[in-house]
Amino acid sequence: MTESTRYLKKQYEVDGVAFPIPVLSENEAGDHHRRLVDIENSHGSMHYRVKPYLIFSSAYELATNNAVLDAVETVLGPDILLWDSAYIIKEPQTSGFVSWHQDLTYWGLESDSDDDLVTAWLALTPATKQNGCMRFVRASHHGQHFDHQDTRETDNILHRGQTITNRFREADIVSIELRPGEMSLHHGWAIHSSQPNGSTQRRVGLSLQYLKPSVRQIVGSRETATLVRGRDAFGHFESEPACGEDFRQESVEFQKEVERLKREVYDNA
Repeated sequence: MTESTRYLKKQYEVDGVAFPIPVLSENEAGDHHRRLVDIENSHGSMHYRVKPYLIFSSAYELATNNAVLDAVETVLGPDILLWDSAYIIKEPQTSGFVSWHQDLTYWGLESDSDDDLVTAWLALTPATKQNGCMRFVRASHHGQHFDHQDTRETDNILHRGQTITNRFREADIVSIELRPGEMSLHHGWAIHSSQPNGSTQRRVGLSLQYLKPSVRQIVGSRETATLVRGRDAFGHFESEPACGEDFRQESVEFQKEVERLKREVYDNA
């Protein structure tokens, strides 16, 4: 284990979030952002579209990128499932925000350890305080699992506007500012949020959720995932087709069904 890898693992264990983790050059990140813009021009917005790696080759390439998976392996170990993903896009001068929440409250998962899932957030454009980067309550993954209130607020990016109403000390909050090509990793119980984009710059990130194969889905009728490293000795999730062509009809139909199933989980967890 290298010194940087040891630091990443320690930061993640202590704070519940590790950043910045360089995984792409700025030019590579820019190329992926341009591919995203091109696909949006022809197929509509990709914001919060469930599992875009099923239908868009750029998302699949990023989700299976070796530098990304090397960082994830530091946290999860050698056997890794790609379980979910979404582009989270904040256009300039818009009011969309994410309220304080803990992801595992509403994902319908069960595992032997709370450490069996990690979210990677990869910046394709700069993520800054001005354009609404993520904010985390340090070390909150060690603490209480808070009750969430469904607010259904129009500007809240979360599906149900699920919100922790407690106040947190500013001294405990860290802003996750990232350059294009940098990534953060965060724990499923880490409390986080983000503010609206008040800048003149688009903020684009790709969120990726990875699991150990031992994790089980306990809400909803069924779930799917892609083995991206190691082996799956459990078979708790149906396998997914690899994306080799953008918006291939069979892949689009599969993704639509997966999205329906995912909404079923979000509505009932």
